[in-house]
Amino acid sequence: MRTITYITILVSMMVNAVVFGAGTIAILTVPVLNEHAKYLLPAWIVVTFLVSPVIARFMAPSLRLRQHPGDQPRLGLR
Repeated sequence: MRTITYITILVSMMVNAVVFGAGTIAILTVPVLNEHAKYLLPAWIVVTFLVSPVIARFMAPSLRLRQHPGDQPRLGLR
């Protein structure tokens, strides 16, 4: 595997923790959302697992010691 993939995997775990924590605090502190927490928390877990690798992939190139043109994420244009 490429180095950028390893960095993405490691960053994804940290991003997942931060995004999950922020969403969980929002769900549990807002009274309207807290009423539906037993449905929202499992849904939030799924959302964070889907969103975290995407966010990490955009962060990973800037965490490298040097930049490589092939490390920039593309949106399917090429």
